[in-house]
Amino acid sequence: MKILESLGLAPINPGACIGGDWTQTTGQGLISSINPTNNQTIAQVQLCSADDYEEMVLHAKKAQWEWRMVPAPERGEVIRRIGLALREHKDALGSLVTMETGKLKEEGDGEVQEAIDMADFAVGQSRMLYGKSMQSERPRHRMLEQWQPLGLVGVITAFNFPVAVWAWNAFIAAICGNGVIWKPSSKSPLCALALQHICNQVFKEMGQTGIFSVYLPQAEDKELILRDKRIPLVSFTGSTPVGRHVAELLAQRLGRSLLELSGNNAIIVDETANLDLAVKAILFGAIGTTGQRCTTTRRVIVQDAVLRELTGRLTKAYAQVRIGDPLQPDTLMGPVIDGRAKEDFIATIQEIEAQGGKILFGGKAIEREGNFVQPTLVMAQRDHDYIRRENFMPILYLLEFTVMEEAIAINNETSHGLSSAIFTQDINHEELFLSAAGSDCGIANVNIGTSGAEIGGAFGGEKDTGGGREAGSDAWKAYMRRQTVTINWGGQMPLAQGIRFELDNE
Repeated sequence: MKILESLGLAPINPGACIGGDWTQTTGQGLISSINPTNNQTIAQVQLCSADDYEEMVLHAKKAQWEWRMVPAPERGEVIRRIGLALREHKDALGSLVTMETGKLKEEGDGEVQEAIDMADFAVGQSRMLYGKSMQSERPRHRMLEQWQPLGLVGVITAFNFPVAVWAWNAFIAAICGNGVIWKPSSKSPLCALALQHICNQVFKEMGQTGIFSVYLPQAEDKELILRDKRIPLVSFTGSTPVGRHVAELLAQRLGRSLLELSGNNAIIVDETANLDLAVKAILFGAIGTTGQRCTTTRRVIVQDAVLRELTGRLTKAYAQVRIGDPLQPDTLMGPVIDGRAKEDFIATIQEIEAQGGKILFGGKAIEREGNFVQPTLVMAQRDHDYIRRENFMPILYLLEFTVMEEAIAINNETSHGLSSAIFTQDINHEELFLSAAGSDCGIANVNIGTSGAEIGGAFGGEKDTGGGREAGSDAWKAYMRRQTVTINWGGQMPLAQGIRFELDNE
């Protein structure tokens, strides 16, 4: 297949990169990358061994010792060159994202563009790793704060964003002077290997090796990165239950965890809202990536005065969604990731119906090649159990409210706190939503949807979403250690807090 060849991939691929070289391990078994559109194998990957992992960490640690002393702007130049290489491979890599995940070709290309944008952001950030100057209480003393590299950063990513989430972490960690070890999802491994090939070429041209590493372990070795004290920080993207386990393992060794977990995101639509804008935002938010984003819109909380009109508009819009091969330009929704996800969809629909939820549109799996389901619209009630958890599928719940305080309470009563939005022309509603008494999510949007965050802001959420922050703003600080420095440039040794400690003969 030309797409695979252009990205350095073969029908069978090594499962780890050590110091810029690929492993030759063949005895640990194979995993297959399956295209969810037709359930056909795209290519296979040879799993690596625990010995491969150990060799990889040793190489990565040695490389990082040298990398940390490279001036940060020079580190940024390497990332800039990777961004240029990603531009050259954008079409092929975007197609591979679509083939592995089932998201639209537009979304696949957009994800690669997000990685390119992240590289540009990291280049600028490499010149802005700022500390602070502080006032000392002691005469002829100077205090300052500076930031130093952590060492090795582990990155564990989910299947649904096999390029962008890695870039959020890897590019910022690298300009901060760290090495990065990546364990990608076994459901989308080829994107990770393709990225490693691209980075290897750039690192080779720039005279650097071993800064980025990737590995796909056998099942019994999947937690090595979590238990390894040589890796002070692990960034994990995935479900809340797995995130809790990750946090526990890291806490046992006093390691740092950066958690990007589940979301149960809501859009509030009040009676003053521009419904033309709201419908567009809700539609993409609910069915983009076939409902398999952490920022997917899962609940729409609608004021009673516009409930009927909005419901009618959404039902009409859902009927126009074209389902099919995500590589085709006229497709608006592709498949869910695998057969298990399809089964989960069916089980969720059964639960909705058992609790009295009303299916307004969809609600059925599609009997055809691949893992296709109907986008589904449900009239739900606030006390229904199923609305309180993340469903990783294209099911959208409509909930009615009367006054804004009620809407905000509904928004906040889920255990997750990732993304939220309000559509309104009422400044009082907007300001209440954005106040301390408003949305309790890490992301709060006004007149745009819950999905599609820009890289310039810190991305992440509260409560069961994990509290981590990645990408923009000051998220770079998570990948560094803070160091407070005090310099005595005088001839005396005064102590802080006015303490006197002197010998008799002084």
